[in-house]
Amino acid sequence: GIFTAHLQTGFSMRARAVLLGLSLPLALAGQSARDQIRQWREAREPQIVQEFAEFLRIPNVAADSLNLRRNATEIVAMLARRGVDARLLRNGAWPPVVYGELTAPGATRTIVLYAHYDGQPVEPKEWKGGAPFSPVLRESRGAEWVDIPFPTAGRLNPEARIFARGAGDDKAPIAAILNALDALKATGQRPTVNLKFFFEGEEESNSAHLADLLQRNASLLRADAWLFCDSPVHASRQLQVVYGVRGTMGLELTVYGPARAMHSGHYGNWVPNPGILVAELVTSLRNADGRILIKDFYDDVVPPTPEELAAVRALPNTDAALRHELLLGATEADGALLAERIMLPGLNIRGLKVGQVEGLAANAIATEAKASIDFRLVPKQSPERIRALVEAHLKATGWYVTHAAATDDERRAHPKVVRVTWGGGDEASRVRQDEPVAIALTGTLDELLGKPVLRLPTMGGSLPTSVFERTLHVPLIVFPIANHDDNQHAKDENLRLQNLWDGIDAFAAIMTRLDAKWPRVVP
Repeated sequence: GIFTAHLQTGFSMRARAVLLGLSLPLALAGQSARDQIRQWREAREPQIVQEFAEFLRIPNVAADSLNLRRNATEIVAMLARRGVDARLLRNGAWPPVVYGELTAPGATRTIVLYAHYDGQPVEPKEWKGGAPFSPVLRESRGAEWVDIPFPTAGRLNPEARIFARGAGDDKAPIAAILNALDALKATGQRPTVNLKFFFEGEEESNSAHLADLLQRNASLLRADAWLFCDSPVHASRQLQVVYGVRGTMGLELTVYGPARAMHSGHYGNWVPNPGILVAELVTSLRNADGRILIKDFYDDVVPPTPEELAAVRALPNTDAALRHELLLGATEADGALLAERIMLPGLNIRGLKVGQVEGLAANAIATEAKASIDFRLVPKQSPERIRALVEAHLKATGWYVTHAAATDDERRAHPKVVRVTWGGGDEASRVRQDEPVAIALTGTLDELLGKPVLRLPTMGGSLPTSVFERTLHVPLIVFPIANHDDNQHAKDENLRLQNLWDGIDAFAAIMTRLDAKWPRVVP
């Protein structure tokens, strides 16, 4: 039926009608389906951005359960207005998953579109303007971003960006999917595959209830494939299909010095310094070129296939531009391609803490030092085995390992004591490039773009895809739309408008052309 918008923007009824495709019919005769979608979108850019801005006004910090509830219920309403049968899948706590279904008459295949609506914490004083949930539209003026009004008519500068938490990660694909549905309705087109929508609210807090929810709803979530609409496009700004993600796991290390802080003049060179100890520990784990030094760490690593290496080497080489942008005089394993490096396991030192610096520094030997580490894993590596290898390495290099705060007796009995606290972990996942859904997706996007879409075997980041893979036994492919420089997880997160336009076009094509590109099995 006819749906109505729920926007607190002060639009006239005519403007709201334009937003929803209820204005006078478009002149579609003789146009391709792709051109029809583009024309619909170009006529409604201000309204699309206004709706997106209203969505971004709802705070989505993972720890804010009240506002996550508002996000979830608003997404249900937005889906329902598009004719989607939508509801909440409760997981015993907030936030729930937003689930929806849209059945296509005669369709034989079903895909699930995944995104998440929760976001990373914010520090308002670090953001330009100090208001992460008051979306701002900005244009570049050289090295500066200048605020501009939200237009109410006409075309928008595709290089303008909307700044707010969640703009790129991960409300952008939700907005693109919803507007693709609007575009299809307005242009008289219909999906040719059954669509299911799965919008998670715990992705930024380790998907704590996800595995149980998937098990309880396995029948409801049955599908031929999932598309994970998260993360950024290629650094060349081109759309890409990503066949896999690296796994992840983290740990916290605490090493011990004296029971109380000691004067560095009176006791230095005699009392062991925990800052030196933690530095020695960290450098025993990996070298400056990123090679992990833990015994047997690479035993389970499966080398990339020739097809995967060929796909990586066919990507646009943006390494030099990134080095320039990031002010890097060199990279680890200088000369190696970034896209090849992220197909290897990685060990990152995400934080070190001992004593104080600058004006707060004291001439003292601290009582303890801490290191925070995350691993990135590749297929066949399991978090359980990595835990065992790390602890074996620590013991082999002279550390006494404890998982609780070290006791006085333990600290007296051992020269080097480390407390190890493990976080959660996810395995890597990767589908073959000749998987039927992969062929269908790349074929659809090749047709849309008029050239081959970029194909990336593995992205550098991690997603909870292994949980879906283990539970639902279904192929999963990542299809991101956010700009590569969207400041994901950081201050001044943003979305380039052209990325939103590209996403709308792409999702409309996927909904209507995927089935035609899907390889048929000959009996």
